[in-house]
Amino acid sequence: MSTPTLTTAIMDPQWDNSLPIYRQLRDRVVAMILEGVLKEGDPLPSVRNVAADFRLNPLTVLKGYQQLVDEQLVEKRRGRGMFVSLGARKALMKDERQRFLEDEWPKVYATIQRLGLSGEELLRGAAAAPAAPFPALPSKGEQDDSGN
Repeated sequence: MSTPTLTTAIMDPQWDNSLPIYRQLRDRVVAMILEGVLKEGDPLPSVRNVAADFRLNPLTVLKGYQQLVDEQLVEKRRGRGMFVSLGARKALMKDERQRFLEDEWPKVYATIQRLGLSGEELLRGAAAAPAAPFPALPSKGEQDDSGN
C-alpha cells in the first residue's frame, strides 16, 4: 500500500468520463477553494506532483491550472509555483451561488415538489448529511517542501 501524498490527501484521485480530466481537475481545485481546503495565498500542488500522483500527462494538469490562471483564481509566481489569488473565494462564491440558483435550484426544487417533501424532512436530511466533503490539509510539517 502506498503512502498518500499531500496531493492525494486533498484531491480525489477518481476521474469520470463526463468531462475532460483537465476540467475535472480545475473543478476540484475550485471546490477546494470554496470549501476552505485551499485558502488565499496557499500554493497549489505542483504540476509535476499532480501528474505523477494521478498518472496524468503534465500538459493535462497544466491545462487545468491554466484555466484557473485565466479566471484569475490562481496566480503564477515565476520559479515558485502557482498560488490561490487574493479574492478567489469571494469571486467563486458569487459565481457559484448564481450558477446554483439559475441551473441547479430549479431541478432541486422540482424534485422536492414531485416527491412532496416537507420542510421538516428536508431539515432532517440536511442534519444527517456530511458536513465537510473534503479532508483538511495536513499540518505544515507534513507538507511537501519541493517548492512547486
